[in-house]
Amino acid sequence: MRAALLAAGMLALALAPMQCAKKYDDGLRREDSAGDGLWSLSEDFRAKGDEQSSLATLRYLVKRYPTSRRAPKAKEELDKRAGGAPPDAPAPAAVPSASAGR
Repeated sequence: MRAALLAAGMLALALAPMQCAKKYDDGLRREDSAGDGLWSLSEDFRAKGDEQSSLATLRYLVKRYPTSRRAPKAKEELDKRAGGAPPDAPAPAAVPSASAGR
């Protein structure tokens, strides 16, 4: 009896459909990902002249969705437009001049 169950189990495994890794084509998606939506929002802010909101949206995209397909481009834009300041970084302190203490 035990051998029959073992044989039936082996047969079931042998006949089960094999799963293959599937690559998804980004062009065939029906909906935007969160990263895509944030990228579009940032571009919309920029087109309307709201640079601060555009940069804040890019920072949020990079922080919240670092594996998004838009994250590398968002990092590049932040480096180019914001001088590479990391998210939530304080403004650089003013460097005191040599004559300030005199």
